[in-house]
Formats: sequence, C-alpha cells, structure tokens
Amino acid sequence: MTSKIDQAAAKSTQLKEEIAELQSQLSALMKQQAEMDKTRQETHADFVTAKGDLELGLSGVRKALQVLRDYYAAGSAAFVQDESKFSAFMQQPAPPQKHTGAAGAGQSIIGILEVCASDFASNLAKEEAEEADAESQYQKVTQENKITKATKSQDEKYKTQEFKSLDKTVAEYSSDREATNSELSAVLEYYGKIKERCIAKPETYEERKARREA
Repeated sequence: MTSKIDQAAAKSTQLKEEIAELQSQLSALMKQQAEMDKTRQETHADFVTAKGDLELGLSGVRKALQVLRDYYAAGSAAFVQDESKFSAFMQQPAPPQKHTGAAGAGQSIIGILEVCASDFASNLAKEEAEEADAESQYQKVTQENKITKATKSQDEKYKTQEFKSLDKTVAEYSSDREATNSELSAVLEYYGKIKERCIAKPETYEERKARREA
C-alpha cells in the first residue's frame, strides 16, 4: 500500500508541475495576443488615415487634370475656329500660330499632375497591399493562437482532474493505511497480553533452588 501511495503522490506532483508550465505558457500566449491586437489596431488606424489622405490627393489631382484638359482643349478649338474665319476673310495665308507658350506651359503642368496622380495611385495600391498582408498574417496567427489556447486549456483541465483524483486516492490509501496500522497495533498488543498468560516462562536457577529447598 505504501508503494501505491508513493506512486500516486509522485504522479500528482508531476501533474501539478506540468499544469504550472501550461499556465505559464497560456499566460505568455494571452500576453502575445494582446500585444498583437494592439499593434493591429494601431497599424489599421494608420492605414485608414493614409488611405484617406491618398484618396483625397488623388481625387484632387484628377479633378485638376480634367479642368486643365478641358480648358486647353476648349481654347485650342476656339483659336483654330477664329483663325480659319480670319484667313477666309483676308484670302491670305494663315498667320503664325499664337499662344504657343501658354499651350506648352499647360502641357507641362498637365504632365506634372499626371506624374503626381500616378504616384498617388501607386502609393495607395502599396498601402492597400501592405494592409491586406498585415491583416492576413494577423488573422493567421490569431487563429493559431486560438487553437493552441484551446488545446493547452483542455490539457490543463484534464491534468487538474487527474491530479485531484490522485490526491483523493492518496488520502484514501493513507487513511486505510492508518486504520490498518491501528488494527495491527491492537492485534499485537492483544497478542502480547495473551502470550504472557499462555506461554510459560523458563524458571531461573534461583527459582528452581528455592522450590527444591521448600
């Protein structure tokens, strides 16, 4: 019985150590997830701000481009129409083209705005791609953490149930052992009393001499 008690107690101690390790791992896992949640919220907020700024900038540049294109397209058409009427009236070759400098400057501005629009669009696409990757990675790790947490929590639950059962068994075995020891002590005590009454003690030399002389 003592061997069974020792084995059960040793197993219970081992289980308690394993549970302590599981609890430590679960605590670290929850801390990691909390840090991930905080970081994801912050990076998403940054993305939302950056996206809004880029979309606003891109929209503004595109509107400016449309206005400039319409303006220079309308000016060019009006100029060609006016020159055609003048040449027909004078019956002379058309005079040299006017407004060349303004048209050239307009095209330069349009070119610069097109580069800006391209940069805005490129940066917006980059931000959206990085956000998608960050969210995908976050969801992947979060799901892995959920599975790990569930597995370790279940393991902790089973080990707790097992060590409690073992502790109960140890207590029962210990109680039985104490009862058995008490019974054994009582039996030995009774046997000692019976032995004194039933088993003759050998006489000493003095006792035999005294008996002969009597």
